[in-house]
Amino acid sequence: MKPVDFTITELHKAFREAGYITDEDVIITVYLALRLEKPLLLEGAPGVGKTELAKVLAAVFNTELIRLQCYEGLDENKALYEWNYQRQLLKIQISKEMTSMEDMEQGLFSRQYLLERPLLKAIQSERKVVLLIDEVDKTDEEFEAFLFEVLSDFQVSVPELGTLYAHHVPIVVLTSNNERELSDGLKRRCVYLYLDYPTVEREIAIIRSRLPEVGERLAAEVARAVALVRNEQEIRKKPSIAETLDWVRSLLALDKDRLTKTAIEQTLAMLLKTKADFDVFQKKIGAARLAEYVSAEKVYGP
Repeated sequence: MKPVDFTITELHKAFREAGYITDEDVIITVYLALRLEKPLLLEGAPGVGKTELAKVLAAVFNTELIRLQCYEGLDENKALYEWNYQRQLLKIQISKEMTSMEDMEQGLFSRQYLLERPLLKAIQSERKVVLLIDEVDKTDEEFEAFLFEVLSDFQVSVPELGTLYAHHVPIVVLTSNNERELSDGLKRRCVYLYLDYPTVEREIAIIRSRLPEVGERLAAEVARAVALVRNEQEIRKKPSIAETLDWVRSLLALDKDRLTKTAIEQTLAMLLKTKADFDVFQKKIGAARLAEYVSAEKVYGP
């Protein structure tokens, strides 16, 4: 299926078949971004499925996923292109007595010495790809302005080669964990979508979709337990959807078909990742209380 040959219903079905369970509002927003060929800006807490959505788009459209992982200090060279200086120096050593300086300079700055970084690679790809710009909020405002310019025209100026145009406008997905406010200019260029942690019902569906061998009771108990842990304000690193699935896998590996106090104590390290969060769990929730809560199917109280 190509991005121009689908309906909302077909896209939703393709997402479900790829194991990405979400509601129609999300699918409609993704659909509009694809139809309008506009970047999709995903904001939300870590672990809600932002990066996974880009991976699913690549799988649905059977294309390459090109990822630019953002970090503090990322500059244009690391994101766009660099010259292969080692090969250029080697070429100089080999050719310095055989070629004129003018010819050598022209040859040194040709495509064969150009190292394509993610942005240029996506623009120059011979087919439509998914470009994932992950955690864009970790970059500085200067890089964000540069990124906005590239995403506006999908063309790049390389002084030695001229302007390089996109063969196909890539499917662009930007993710942000809200570590800083993004500029209005970047937001205006994008279709905005906020992703939250799934409801208990949706997390059950995600578990059953990704791990069909899990029993209905265990899936429901795990989903309720994870929702409770996420709702505890003092838990700093909220469990991601991926960590929920890892927790279920660990329970299955131990042949558990329900969440008992012992099962929780044996596998809690799959869900919580810091000593501080372990301490909060023991103080505020506790394995015995959590097991009682999820088995009773009642609202958890103080």
